[in-house]
Amino acid sequence: MFGPLLRLSSAQLLAVSGLLGAALGFGLRDLFAGVVGGLLLVTERPYQVGDKVEIDGDYGEVTGIGLWATTLTTPDDTVVRVTNASLFTSNVANANDGNPEMMVVVDVAVAPGADIDRATGIVEDALVTSRYVYVDDDHPVVVLVEDETYYRTIRGKAYVADLRDEFAFASDVTERTLAAFEAQGIETPTFPGVGVVDDGDG
Repeated sequence: MFGPLLRLSSAQLLAVSGLLGAALGFGLRDLFAGVVGGLLLVTERPYQVGDKVEIDGDYGEVTGIGLWATTLTTPDDTVVRVTNASLFTSNVANANDGNPEMMVVVDVAVAPGADIDRATGIVEDALVTSRYVYVDDDHPVVVLVEDETYYRTIRGKAYVADLRDEFAFASDVTERTLAAFEAQGIETPTFPGVGVVDDGDG
């Protein structure tokens, strides 16, 4: 098994050992960076188990923190392990920072000519009447309007009392807002080309 290796010239042995050393060095470097990142987590605590975070493009709930990697569970129930070395190369966004309350942002679109005052009133009402919402002086409800190319975005911001209700709250507000839009004749946008069917006759 080692016969071919033993027949290598000194120059070839030096090249092989260099490649092996480099590979081992890169592997140990990554391992070392992950361990140092784990120690940084213990001292700095940028997040903890239960927080909703985004690390290196992956968003989810922190379900485990190890010496080398952090485990996230995404909204689709996918388990993602992110090396703690990412702390040195990526931004970490923490949605609740250890608190049970968390801000949730809900966007709905209306046509450019829609009654924006009535539309924002509907969104605000849907936010404050949701069974998941948490409102006090430190956790207000905010509604903003942004102009886009073919529509306007109404952005509602409010807190949930339990961060686990993040998606239930967003779904509840969106569903009741769209139902109210339809009932009160608030137009939603149509986009160029959407709904156009080519029947092949020319």
